[in-house]
Amino acid sequence: MKQKKVMLLGNHAFVIYNFRKELIQKLLKDGYEVYLSMPYDDDKVPKMIKWGCKFIETNVDRRGTNPIKDLNLIKHYLQILKRHKPDIVLTYTIKPNLYGGIACSLLKIPYLTNITGLGSGFKEPNILKKMLVMLYKLGLKKSSKIFFQNTNDERILLTNGIVKSDYEVIPGSGVNLTEYTLKPLPSIDEIRFIFVGRIMKDKGIEEYLNAARIVKKNHDVKVRFDVVGFIESTEKGLINKINSYDEQGIINYLGYQANVKPFIEDVHCLIQPSHGGEGISNVLLEAGAMGRVLIASDIPGCKETIEVNKNGYTFEAKNYTDLAKKIDSFLLTSTSNSIQEMSKNSREKIKNQFNRSIVVKKYISAIKKHS
Repeated sequence: MKQKKVMLLGNHAFVIYNFRKELIQKLLKDGYEVYLSMPYDDDKVPKMIKWGCKFIETNVDRRGTNPIKDLNLIKHYLQILKRHKPDIVLTYTIKPNLYGGIACSLLKIPYLTNITGLGSGFKEPNILKKMLVMLYKLGLKKSSKIFFQNTNDERILLTNGIVKSDYEVIPGSGVNLTEYTLKPLPSIDEIRFIFVGRIMKDKGIEEYLNAARIVKKNHDVKVRFDVVGFIESTEKGLINKINSYDEQGIINYLGYQANVKPFIEDVHCLIQPSHGGEGISNVLLEAGAMGRVLIASDIPGCKETIEVNKNGYTFEAKNYTDLAKKIDSFLLTSTSNSIQEMSKNSREKIKNQFNRSIVVKKYISAIKKHS
């Protein structure tokens, strides 16, 4: 029997490796030929090739809006799809979803779409939104199945008449519960918070910095605010603020870290102050699986991971004073027993609702049905 081919289209090798590896390994084990189309990196791509994957270098300008580059991406997808003739294609993130979907439609190749977040383009009723609606209609029109990560993205695409085919909400990318295990909490002699992510305005770094400044000023309790992540090149204005706050002791800037687990393990609470556009926030899933208290913006993609007062708190997006109030609430009720209880609740919620094996089973079922 002919070996079936599956091709994954992504915009970052790190993301595919971290969040799709269990699916890829399952496909390889089941005898599928797996092709990966994404930008090259020195770390994750060689590892996936060692598993048995075939790699196709594909440059995806994740944040760019140059129409010529985007047309070239469609052309590239058409070329590699014609060359390798996959039986089914899995697309992730905005540009692979849109342009990979268009290419698959033109060549009549079955494809599964994963809406990992709609980004900021859908927020305002402007020309960009109109263009996005048109592109989504083209990119998703012939998708065999669309996987949403939250009900808000599902509602937006349904309301805009974009989705008409088979679709389902899944628990984000899920989290590998054997890799992210419940970890002992540090001493409460110092209550520690952490921000993990790309350092850019849309991820809410300014709200985190401003809330840290307020809390540090108003509290006698010993408290620490860590920041882990690289500063996006488009956010140069943040470099001075980060360095200044670090020098003043308001935050503890730790730079980019390839492995964030030890840094999450070293805190009591993870704060995700994103402005929106998330599918389901992976860092919240990972921190919750490790038994950390969660504080996040009350937005789709974040709030699903939190039961208020049970395993964390939500605050109004973009409102740093509200974030500071929620941090206060946590600090004022923090005893060793209360944090332990919230820690246990976080782990249980993630284990019961966001196990990655749920996502892998959904994908395998869809691949078998449509390829």
